[in-house]
Amino acid sequence: MSGVIYMDTSALAKWYVNESRSDEVDEYIRQNAPMRISDLTAVEIRSLLARRRREGRISSNNEMEAFANFQEDMRRGLLIRHPLPDGWAEGAVNLMAVLSETPIRSLDAMHIVTAQEIAAVALVTADRALADAAEAAGLSVVRF
Repeated sequence: MSGVIYMDTSALAKWYVNESRSDEVDEYIRQNAPMRISDLTAVEIRSLLARRRREGRISSNNEMEAFANFQEDMRRGLLIRHPLPDGWAEGAVNLMAVLSETPIRSLDAMHIVTAQEIAAVALVTADRALADAAEAAGLSVVRF
């Protein structure tokens, strides 16, 4: 797929933590890099790794290594991080109003608006609710 591809945290996490469909995500990223992410993704990946450690699903060392790999992937340009400029929160509010019959979680609305604002050709996710909302907003979605 050519063009800007936005990847949300649910799909990106599969690259750093071995779980269902991790191999497919790995192949997708390698074929389509760089992936675009947002500041929100960085916060969510940090939170996700800490939660997995607290739940006993990964060790402290795995948590630190995964986050270090995430930071290294940004440094190397495999992930391009976009800031959340002023006004994007308002865009999320407006999106939820326009798609009032579609269940959209607040942070998912921010991911959708980010993908729209950077003119992404696709939003990559492993989250069914986000995928459905993104499609309702007119985005092409790659589901894992």
